[in-house]
Amino acid sequence: MAFQFEKLKSNPNQFFDILPEDWQNEIVPFWDDYKNTASIYVIKEDSHVIAGGILFSTCSPDILYFKKEAQTWFKNGFLYIGFLWVAEDKRNNNLGSFWLDELKRQLPNQKLWLLIEEERLHSFYLKNDFKLDKTIKNNDHLEWLYTFSSL
Repeated sequence: MAFQFEKLKSNPNQFFDILPEDWQNEIVPFWDDYKNTASIYVIKEDSHVIAGGILFSTCSPDILYFKKEAQTWFKNGFLYIGFLWVAEDKRNNNLGSFWLDELKRQLPNQKLWLLIEEERLHSFYLKNDFKLDKTIKNNDHLEWLYTFSSL
């Protein structure tokens, strides 16, 4: 089965509908404020969205606590990857890596950054050529900032 990677040009709910409810609550109510400074990239299978993520050029609603440092990354030409998600029934098919590879292919000189809260994702981002930049204490838990640059 062939997967198609594409930038969603309309109907963001195609992507939002596959997100877990708590993630939907973090982005859907605010999407009108971000739709002009963010792009949704998805993977489709038989015209159905099965994975995707959002590329932000401004501070997204889930990282407002990190706004000051985020603005430094944006000023240095980085875009933020947020809400990267693969439908649970489609996991273990390398779709997360496929999404990142296709994004890098479409935007070959683009620098990227992201934050993760789940320690088990370290190896995933390292194998996809991201580097751990720093560890951040956010209230009662740790988060890790990863960057990618092909330059």
